[in-house]
Amino acid sequence: MNTNQQTLTKEAIIEGTGLHTGKKVVMKLCPAEENTGVVFRRVDLNPSVDIPALASYVHDTSRGTTLKHNDSLVYTVEHVMAALAGMEVDNCIVEINNEEIPIMDGSSAPFVKAIKEAGISPQSAERVIFEVKEIIRFSDENGGSEIICLPADELKITVLVDYETEVLGTQNAVMDSIKDFESQISESRTFSFLHELEYLLDKGLIKGGDIKNAIIYVDKQIDEVTIKKLQEVFDQPAVEVKPNGILNNIELKHPNEAARHKLLDVLGDISLAGSPIRGHIIATKPGHKANTEFAKELLSVIKQSRKNEAPKYDPSAEPLMDIVQIMNMLPHRPPFLLVDKILELSGAHVVGLKNVTMNESFFNGHFPGAPVMPGVLQVEAMAQVGGILALSTVPDPENYLTYFLRLDNVKFKSKVLPGDTLIFKLQLTAPIRRGLVQMSGEAYVGNKVVMQAEMMAQIKKEKNIEE
Repeated sequence: MNTNQQTLTKEAIIEGTGLHTGKKVVMKLCPAEENTGVVFRRVDLNPSVDIPALASYVHDTSRGTTLKHNDSLVYTVEHVMAALAGMEVDNCIVEINNEEIPIMDGSSAPFVKAIKEAGISPQSAERVIFEVKEIIRFSDENGGSEIICLPADELKITVLVDYETEVLGTQNAVMDSIKDFESQISESRTFSFLHELEYLLDKGLIKGGDIKNAIIYVDKQIDEVTIKKLQEVFDQPAVEVKPNGILNNIELKHPNEAARHKLLDVLGDISLAGSPIRGHIIATKPGHKANTEFAKELLSVIKQSRKNEAPKYDPSAEPLMDIVQIMNMLPHRPPFLLVDKILELSGAHVVGLKNVTMNESFFNGHFPGAPVMPGVLQVEAMAQVGGILALSTVPDPENYLTYFLRLDNVKFKSKVLPGDTLIFKLQLTAPIRRGLVQMSGEAYVGNKVVMQAEMMAQIKKEKNIEE
């Protein structure tokens, strides 16, 4: 695995049709700042809406993986997510002018090609790789799916599929290293059984399908009525079943292409955990529901493991936002402006800094002979950093105010003294809905946690905000 984060060198443009909606879509893969992660941006909406590519935003998995933020959706994200993960692109804004990712040929190969043509550039920040140290397990007794993750030196994925059908049988696929994704996995196309295809067509749930973008396994007797229906749907003069049990629309690229595509889906869905993984994932009978539930479990484990991990701070590095940029976003002013720098900001987290100095006005009255930063002001400073995260989700933050509604589990673990550099790290604990923002955060001095809290705030548009 690469040690530094990566993004695209320039934007890549991909045009196609959504499989289920049948809508034309233009998708742009755009370079993004360090620590942004992958964010889907619906540019057809006014204002545009950002949807972080995280498992906590998964809305539906019935016909692919759908993400939702407030009332905005993006369908079928798994193939482009697999391409970004497989090519080790950490930071990318995926702009789309409709609600569904284009299906292309049913694989990740067109997205991989676009990424390679745009180029991949290393960034200064280190990749934050989650190293699996203990077995993580998920099982779905109803669906028969099981996914486990074991310690390993690098990411490895093993997939076992068995649909209990004679035509497909039992298949398995292995990716020993992420470096094998492009050559061994990315071109494997989606597949469906004929009975599933007929159901989707009859229900009007597959409007952008092309007979060239899916492998169709024929698991039932096919009659003349069905053949005529398929000829009409796919605009093909001759539809027939090949000796290997698939329709004649496609030549298999691998005998186990179905299992390889399931591995592709696993990689795409599990990348919604928001971090590169160092571990061996073994998935038995995987599907989008099981994959994304496992990604949620991974996301939870990753958050917990990093809860007491202090952000890295380089005083010589240029901050993401300086004090002037902060004042352009927050209405607070000295002496009540309690954040000096923003070091990291993504759709789901923020890292900010306050330098605590002896000339702070509150030290005049708060234990002058033994100055200690008041705990209530530590909470306020954390809230202001969280306000930056909340306000970053609207296009005109200068016209909004952040009102904090609730504080929970506030704990002060150590004194904060003049000369300390106080670093705040906050994460969203739920998608932002109707302006309500739920966050948990820690404050650090060096590698020590000095304060932590859970917060709920609401951002509201206000008129005539005075500077």
